[in-house]
Amino acid sequence: MKKVKWCFYFLLVIQLFFLKLVAFAQDQSVTNEIRTLLEGDSTYLNIIFNDSPLHSPSELFSFYSDRAFEPSWSVNQILTCNALELRLLIQQAEFEGLVPEDYHLEGLNPFFEKFFNGTPLTPLELAKVDFLLSDAFILYANHIYSGKVHPEHINGSWEIIQKVNEPKVLEKLNLAVTQNEVRTQIFGLHPKFAIYKRMRQSMIKYLDLQKEQVDEKWENIKIKDAIELSQANPQINTIRKRLLFWADLDDYQVQEGNGDIYDSLLMEGVKNFQQRNGLQADGVLGKATIEALNKNPKELIKQVSVNMERLRWLPDTTVNEFILVNIANYGMDYIREMDTLLHSNAIVGKTYRKTPVFNAGMSYLVFSPTWTVPPTILKNDVIPAVKKNLNYLTAKNMRILDFSGQEINPSTINWKSVNGNNFKYMVRQDPGKDNALGQVKFMFPNKHNVYIHDTPSRTLFSKEDRALSSGCIRIQKPFELAKLLLADQPDWTDELIKKAMSSSKAESVSLTRKIPVIILYLTFWTDSKGKEQVRKDIYSRDDELFLLLQKPVINTN
Repeated sequence: MKKVKWCFYFLLVIQLFFLKLVAFAQDQSVTNEIRTLLEGDSTYLNIIFNDSPLHSPSELFSFYSDRAFEPSWSVNQILTCNALELRLLIQQAEFEGLVPEDYHLEGLNPFFEKFFNGTPLTPLELAKVDFLLSDAFILYANHIYSGKVHPEHINGSWEIIQKVNEPKVLEKLNLAVTQNEVRTQIFGLHPKFAIYKRMRQSMIKYLDLQKEQVDEKWENIKIKDAIELSQANPQINTIRKRLLFWADLDDYQVQEGNGDIYDSLLMEGVKNFQQRNGLQADGVLGKATIEALNKNPKELIKQVSVNMERLRWLPDTTVNEFILVNIANYGMDYIREMDTLLHSNAIVGKTYRKTPVFNAGMSYLVFSPTWTVPPTILKNDVIPAVKKNLNYLTAKNMRILDFSGQEINPSTINWKSVNGNNFKYMVRQDPGKDNALGQVKFMFPNKHNVYIHDTPSRTLFSKEDRALSSGCIRIQKPFELAKLLLADQPDWTDELIKKAMSSSKAESVSLTRKIPVIILYLTFWTDSKGKEQVRKDIYSRDDELFLLLQKPVINTN
């Protein structure tokens, strides 16, 4: 009996040994194909991958050389769970606002279909799958980390310093296949901002909503005049359905015969929607609100896509204190230790004098500032105004100075012959209630000569469209910002700050630390409460970026 048992175990060991030999032989044949493809003529490699060209052949050579050309995504001629996981992530690239076809999805699908049908893949086919998956991982990882589109390729200024460290993609790829961490390694390259993860969830939500809405016609709502509470309008029922669709309104029973009446419950839904869209939450169904209501899921998917891309361009920051200006939101936030201590409405550059996107360090502020008129404003605004009325300068509390600081009498200048190109003087506005910079300006030296400042035109903050400046950022709460910035300088009491702001003499105050100022352009984000915030694309930048995101990746190798 003992002899029989020994014989059984011996045969089992022999069988397992031979199975391992067969498996080794099978994997070795795939290894040989990988080696042949990499070490052979590059022309042959290009022919093999003609339908789905490789993006990173040099990186692939390094990766496979380091692992002795062994396959990464198959074992015993069977595709691994890692391979299935990566293919799923590629299919879900749209959750990142990216295009699945960029990552060899079409080239991979026939091999996976063959595998799922139970047909064994040949060693050459397995080698091709290995190359395509590894190449897809490298490209996808780079896009997730730093974006698909380089900011230099878009019109308009985007000068925020990008990530300086490399993502170490080959290390990530090796860990993905050896430690079964495909999802972990890819997701580890996401931007470190919580807002990105929330936006990804919004993208998934919108993609699902698009599927729900695909068979239903998305009718444009049209109104002649604004609709107010208790008014009847044939579009009310459509508006109610639209707000239910976006979950800005809870479902409720409408009294029979009142379906066209703008009731108080519907108004609350309208206010919720207006608030999410950066509109005045007054409940009035006006032009701007209707325009926002007409956006369908496809349009919002586009907005989410471009803004996720913009977040991928940003450097991962760990600073505890910074000032954030979102141009499209007409807002400024002062953030310390991830807590927003101050939000202020802001006025930004006109569409033809756009506020640039950049970052710089705020180092000082100036109370009761003078204003030296910039050349562009001098040329386009001040000189034409003086030509019409010589008293314009006196009315605006402005003086003309030569470049040595000597005051010049305006009457001595031949204004008929003057233009922006030949004007040899400076125009300076003295401190006062009508000074264009208001009572304080916040300085972060930059090549654009853009800064944050107060304004005498306080009524402009009540407007929905606040693209009204010549490029600088005017804020509604300058005293509150000054108070926060000087909180570590106890001598600067509230009373002293107010006194300095109303002085007839300019006073500069250095900060004890340099505070990062980040000026962004985001037309969509998801806030900490999970609410999608949608803003108008005031500088018409979203379409261009979306088109670039949709373009196939150009193979430069």
